[in-house]
Formats: sequence, C-alpha cells, structure tokens
Amino acid sequence: MNAPVPPTWTTTTTESIRTGSWRAALPRHLQAPSPCQEACPVNGDIATWLGHARERDFRRAWEALVRHNPFPAVAGRVCHHPCERACNRAGYDEAVSICRLERLVGDEAIEQRWTLPAAQVERGERVAIVGGGPAGLSAAYQLRRLGYRVTLVEAQAALGGLMRHGIPSYRLSRAVLDAEIERIVALGVEVRLREKPATPGAWAALRAAHDAVLIATGAQANRRLPVLDYAKPWVADGAAWLAAANAGSPPALGRRIVVVGGGSAALDVARSARRAGHAVTLLALESRAQLPAQREEVEEALEEGVALVEGSMLLGAREDGDGLRLDCARVRFVPGAQRGLFTATRIEGGDFELRADAIVTSIGQDADLAALAPDCPADGPLLAVDRSQATGAAGVWAGGDVASMARYVTDAIGQGNRAAFAIDRALRARLGEPPAQRDWRPGPAAAAPRDAVVPLPAIATHWHPRRARAPSPRLDAAARLSTGDEVQLPLDVAAALVEATRCFSCGTCISCDTCVAVCPDLAVRSDADGYRVLGDYCKGCGLCVKECPTGSMDMVEEAR
Repeated sequence: MNAPVPPTWTTTTTESIRTGSWRAALPRHLQAPSPCQEACPVNGDIATWLGHARERDFRRAWEALVRHNPFPAVAGRVCHHPCERACNRAGYDEAVSICRLERLVGDEAIEQRWTLPAAQVERGERVAIVGGGPAGLSAAYQLRRLGYRVTLVEAQAALGGLMRHGIPSYRLSRAVLDAEIERIVALGVEVRLREKPATPGAWAALRAAHDAVLIATGAQANRRLPVLDYAKPWVADGAAWLAAANAGSPPALGRRIVVVGGGSAALDVARSARRAGHAVTLLALESRAQLPAQREEVEEALEEGVALVEGSMLLGAREDGDGLRLDCARVRFVPGAQRGLFTATRIEGGDFELRADAIVTSIGQDADLAALAPDCPADGPLLAVDRSQATGAAGVWAGGDVASMARYVTDAIGQGNRAAFAIDRALRARLGEPPAQRDWRPGPAAAAPRDAVVPLPAIATHWHPRRARAPSPRLDAAARLSTGDEVQLPLDVAAALVEATRCFSCGTCISCDTCVAVCPDLAVRSDADGYRVLGDYCKGCGLCVKECPTGSMDMVEEAR
C-alpha cells in the first residue's frame, strides 16, 4: 500500500508552488502598430501623442507629433485623415476625431511659440532641395534635425507650394501656414526664392555643389479637356484661377461659372468662385459618393450654394446670345485600379444642356518632367522612384506630386520624411557610419514589437464606455461667404479632452495595471522597467491578454 502524498505546507507565500510548467503559451507585453498609425501618411505615432493630449500635456503631444510631421496645425486642417477611416473605434461606435485633435495641439504650439528641436550635431554635407512645398519643407526639416546643411530652392516668391497657392485661406489660414514654415526655416535652412533650375547646365551645377539633391517640384502642368478651346476668354485652368484667387485677385469670368472636376482642387475653385460672387455649378464625372474630394468639402460646398451635377461629362461648348451653351451627357463612372484611371460610359438618352458665362476646368495636374534633371528616368507622368524615394540618377531623390499620384498634402510630407532619412543613410554609408536612429515611441513595455496591426477584437472594449464622437463645428454658411474666415472651427479644450479619452491607445501599453489585477496567479509584476510575466507561476490562461484595454498583449506558444 502506497503512503499518502503529504500536502505542501507553507506559512508565508505560495512562491514555492511553481505551476508555470502547466502552460502551453506565455503572455507577453507589446508595442504594436495601431491601425491609425499604419494608415497615417507620415507614420505618426498617434496613440502616443493622443495619450499626452489626454493628460493635457499639449507640449509633449506636440513634441511627439513633430517627430514625424512639422505641420500639425496645417495637417489638422487639410489632411484627408485616412487614420480616422482605419480607427478601431469606428467598428465600436465612431472613429476618434484625430484630425481636429491634431489641429488643437498644433494651434497651441503656435500660440505658445514653441520651437522645433535643433540639430544636436552639425554635419558638413550639403543637400539641395528643389521645391518649397510640403515634401520639400518636410525633408528640409528632417535633414536639418540630422545636422545637414540644407539649401531650399523655390521658384515662387514664397514657400508653401500647394499649401499656399492651391488651398484657399478659408480652409488653411495663411497665418497658421506661415508660422509652421517659419519654424522650419529658423532651424538654419538656406532659402533661395524666385529661382528655378530649368536647364541641364543649371541642374549639373546644383548637383556639383551639393552631396545630394531632392526634387520636390510638385505637379505644375494643367490637364486640359480636348473638347475646349483654351484660347477663348471664357475657358480657364482651375489651378491658375485658384492661385490668382488665393492671391486676392480672382479673374472676372462673368456671373455663371461651370467648374469641371470632382476632386479637392475643383471644390476649392467652386467654393472660391462662390466667395467671389459667382453662381457656380460643379460638373463631375463621378457620382457624389465617388467624388475624390473629402466628404466634408462636398457638404460645405453644397451648404454654400454650389450646385452639383454628378455623373456627367462635358461634350463641348459654344457661344450664343446668352453666354455659353454647354452640351453634356450622363455617364456611368467606373474607377480604375489606380488613381486617375477610370472609364466613363455615356448613358443612352442622357444628353442635356447647361448655361454659363465661363468654364473652369480642374481635372488634375501633371509634373513638368521636361524641366527636371535630364538623367532622372520617368515612370509615365512621374519621376521613377524606389521605396526610399531614390531616382535612377546618382545622388538624386524625389518626392511629392512629382513622384506620386497620391496628391495629398500629408502624403507629400511623408515622402519628404522618407527621402530625408534615405539621404542620411546614403551619405553616412559613404563614410562607413551607421544610419541615424529614427525616433520611435517610448513605452513601459520592454518586449519586442509585433508586426501585425492591432485588430478591434484584441481590444477589451468593455473597459471603454460607448461615447459619441465630438461634433465638428463649422462657420455658418452665410458668414463663410461674407467674411472668408476659416470654415472648420476648432474644438474647445474641454471637448478635446473628452474626445482624447475615446482613443483605445491600440497597441500602446498605458500602464493601467489591468494585467496585474486580473492575473489569478499573481504572475504579472510591475516595476520601473515595465511589466514582467513570471514564467515560474503563469499557467498561460490568457486572462491578462483578454482583459488588456489596449490590445498590447498577446500569447506566444512555447515549445518544450
């Protein structure tokens, strides 16, 4: 007869009962990318800066923002915010109003006159950037932070590119734009205005005087409709008309204007024409749901009295005794696989006429490749670049609209960032130096990052009460047309703080101690370096992972 197994007795703790051998998987803490960060064109660490904003530490929020984007106040006004479409909260109640919160932080920085961090070490290499728009300015900022001597060459009389000449002040205050540009220049960027290298000799001289060159000249060549005669005084290019309007001198074209196009630029032309006193009709190939312009822009334009004729194309125009007679047709619009590609099929019996005094076409722009460095190969209407924004020419990179069909301000900012760090890697490699460390978010979790984006099921949503998204206030339509003030109004601080609490902080440990509290085996410890899972005692039940409010834990299978 076997003797009974004596019980394990203890008069202090249960640390002698090591039950960790029972498990098949071990939990770990993570720093994982959130869906909003993955979708962000500048790879902004949204969870981190929103966390600082939630604590009302707007200075630290701004410092986290400008690691990736020196234009938070600009982006908070004009970004197409793909981050919000990707937001996990959208699958729970409503997406977090990330763009409005970014604007608040950016505006606070301007009001408080915060300055950008200067270079810690000055380097001798020189980099020329041709084009002072969002891509060029973004690259100039990152390169100056890394210590390079940067020369910014701009053809116009002022920096800003599309942000200044293509976006009206009722969407982007010029005071805001100037403030964020001035901060970049103050880092020590040499600026050469009204200068444009337009010949092979000028490009050769520029490249000879610098260790690297970034081309960020944007898209300057207007696309035109073949059915119109642009020599007629009643036909105008949208970009030229808008640039004149933004400068305060909109060309006079008669009372009734038809704007052809459906993108943000076409909406800007139409809305600016309304502010100049015109009756405006927007003629778009796409249906309203398919318009490439942002939904908010379309809603605001309709509120301001722009008439939308959707799913239609212009066949031709002719003069008669009462201005112009426009021949139009209803179409079935099908977008292509790439931006800018589509098919538009006329609908039988769908022909109609419109009356107008002038036509302004805003159907896109292409890069003027003929004026660029002659040995940079093209990829259709763009300069050909690789994933690091490098062209096929030695020592030359390109970014923004000259190298991408994305055509959004924040996409250009992101490409400028990417090009700047690629230039840094290349110049350091010549000297046998390692590349500079790119800023990454700090966090209490010391475990390795996870590659996969945090999905909504990884979030313990019961820790997050359902709460409506903060309203997006905007100026009354009548006041917009009479004052020209910014249409979209900022969130007040109280509303912003509430909105910031709606963020799930996906993939970012917020040191909430939930994992410590729910562990039945007391196998999770918190110390100064973060959290530790005690393998001797963890049974691998996964309760801590299931209860994590931010999805910053997962289970790793163990091979024994």
